Amino acid sequence: MAVSLSKGQGVSLKKNEFDLSSVTIGLGWDINEEKKGFFGSLMSKKSEDYDLDVAAFLCDENGKVRDLGNQTNGRPTLVNGDIVFFNSQKHKSGQIWLTGDNRTGEGDGDDEQIIAKLNTLSPEYAKIVFIVQIYKGQELKQNFGKVKNAYIRAVDAKNVEMARFNLSGGAEYANQCSMLFAELVREDSGWKLNAIGEPSPSDSFVSHLKDYV
Repeated sequence: MAVSLSKGQGVSLKKNEFDLSSVTIGLGWDINEEKKGFFGSLMSKKSEDYDLDVAAFLCDENGKVRDLGNQTNGRPTLVNGDIVFFNSQKHKSGQIWLTGDNRTGEGDGDDEQIIAKLNTLSPEYAKIVFIVQIYKGQELKQNFGKVKNAYIRAVDAKNVEMARFNLSGGAEYANQCSMLFAELVREDSGWKLNAIGEPSPSDSFVSHLKDYV
């Protein structure tokens, strides 16, 4: 049975207990629709879609992202570096990748997934940080206060769910458009999943990057 984490908690994912050769980090969410009466439902527009995106920062033993990707006009593009996101979906090592970009959150199960081959990921990477952002959240006035049933879960190569962190929106997340959701930290016995849930008003994962360079 999966370990259910609360904000601030962590759990070790040990190699001798789980198959970490290919771990799925799955994220899901729903939107908390406003309750409307019969006539209100007839007259109102369709509920707006939320496009949540996940990004993964691959950090060294000092917790820093070393490679910010290809350069254009002397500036890093983040593409083909140590950040996996919608414009650079597969890490150059081939050991971690984003399976796609769900732009509405519709459907059952995980809305976005990152696959990580933790057993064979180079030792130079000691931590993987997962950031979730609401695309154009500020422009569209969308925030985590309206997101419900959000979660991040870790599933091993044998489809065993090892741990899950549920996080529902509410007043404390109003005006918050991105979130440092969780991190994986390398240990001698495997990896540790830490549930963080730290929100930010920014709607871009890039604003979180300044803490990792």
